[in-house]
Amino acid sequence: MNKTSLIIIIISLGVGVIIENQFDILPNFLNKEEQNIEIKEAPKWSDEFNIVEIKSPIDETLQSAYFYKTKSLDPQPLIVSLHTWSATYTQYDSINDFSFEKDYNYIHPNFRGANNTKDACCGEMVISDIDASIDFAIENANVDTSRIYVIGMSGGGYATLAMFMKSKHKIKKFSSWVPLVDLIQWHEETKILKLEYAAQILACTQSEGDVLNEEIAKQKSPIFWKTPIDKLNYSTLEISTGIYDGMIGNGVIPITHSINFYNKLLRDLSVPDSTKYVSDTEKLALLEFRKPLGEFGQISGREVILRKETNNFKLTLFEGGHEILKKYAFEELIK
Repeated sequence: MNKTSLIIIIISLGVGVIIENQFDILPNFLNKEEQNIEIKEAPKWSDEFNIVEIKSPIDETLQSAYFYKTKSLDPQPLIVSLHTWSATYTQYDSINDFSFEKDYNYIHPNFRGANNTKDACCGEMVISDIDASIDFAIENANVDTSRIYVIGMSGGGYATLAMFMKSKHKIKKFSSWVPLVDLIQWHEETKILKLEYAAQILACTQSEGDVLNEEIAKQKSPIFWKTPIDKLNYSTLEISTGIYDGMIGNGVIPITHSINFYNKLLRDLSVPDSTKYVSDTEKLALLEFRKPLGEFGQISGREVILRKETNNFKLTLFEGGHEILKKYAFEELIK
């Protein structure tokens, strides 16, 4: 680890701990009940959404999912919405409301449930389960297969990136919000902050005691995977992250996860223009000041702190915490 990387980690965690203990100085919107944290109470699912059972092609276990099929006689898009880190398919997902209003096909799979077992955390079983849920929707609904969309936040954002890297399906757009990408890095971060996620990472990597099994952690971390370069010829990937993430709340995922994954893809694509990358200087400025690095406009009334874009791949850091800007996210997803 070089000196700059060490400084970045220290600033990321140190500033986060300081501000977590001085919560009142954060922007007012981060104190509102509307913030999307995993333990928030939520409405009940509409009767329009049925619970279905989908057999795993690997071990033949059944995974449950919430499913809605269009009433239209014309093929309609399929929205694949992925639950967060500690949740299951039963977690209420407001994306279903927007899908229903459009009469789009929708599925909310379980993909091994909460990320605290050996089969979870974006291993082979998880990728296969999500692919199987897409197969199920195509077989049982009137799906326009040229318009399949995958979206998720937090652990669902992590799974969205995993699907970008390894799904067998031709997906039109992936929308990943406040994702983690590196279980080794996140284990260290959550262990320092004494969060329950540290133990869950140990459980899903078959670790012994308190020592992380780094080999399995790498196998379940998209940052270490081979990038499917050709996929960006037909798919769009958008990563959106609140600038205050990693500082407050139950979903503590530092913004460096999103930044590092964005830079990895650019390196794998052999992008020569250095201004397209998020530099170490920019990264340090973001972590230290959390202020815009230019004029990037707003999304959902929130200031955009940084935007980088190359080909069909975009990174957006916005004024916010560990959350998804739901209406904006859906509208951008189906553009």
